[in-house]
Amino acid sequence: MKKTLFALALASAGLLAVPAAFAQNAPDSNGGWFVNGNVGRSSLNHGPYNGHDTSYAINGGYRWSLSPSVAIGAEVGYNDLGNIHPTNFFHGQSVVAQGKSQLHGWTTGVNGHFNLTPNWYVSARTGIYGWTGHGLSNDANPVRVGLDNTSWYAGAGFGYDFTNNVSLGLNYDHYNAKKSNVDLSSNMLSVSAEYRF
Repeated sequence: MKKTLFALALASAGLLAVPAAFAQNAPDSNGGWFVNGNVGRSSLNHGPYNGHDTSYAINGGYRWSLSPSVAIGAEVGYNDLGNIHPTNFFHGQSVVAQGKSQLHGWTTGVNGHFNLTPNWYVSARTGIYGWTGHGLSNDANPVRVGLDNTSWYAGAGFGYDFTNNVSLGLNYDHYNAKKSNVDLSSNMLSVSAEYRF
């Protein structure tokens, strides 16, 4: 038990030292072209669904630097929030699980990157979500239907800028997807990595 506590304390000290190790590389400009990717868990708790799935998203765009600590930009992206089960690959099963909710689509919107310190930041994003999905209707006799529509998304996050070009973050996003008594609206908690050109 003492060894475990010592190992946890040592690991925590190492994590606390990471920002100090990169302090000399503090970003001095946060504008320009960027691309980022997210991997995480989507959650759905509507009608006949109550569960979690592996999800991913990729975005790209451009931010204008309004000050050394504020950048506002435009983004486009794609995500899949539904029925992906990567571990099935190792069991000889289909990675795409049939019969579960499925939601994927394109995003276009605005985003902001706000530095609280030279390295730590918070972020926000919102925009239009053009989605396609399959799911069960919330009726007495549920029917599986395929749908598509245009709605909205919004999210926030925080993270660390290691250099002018590279950052890692933790994000929470909501994707609204409702139509014809089917609600596939999902939340996504994810880890993101961003590269700025």
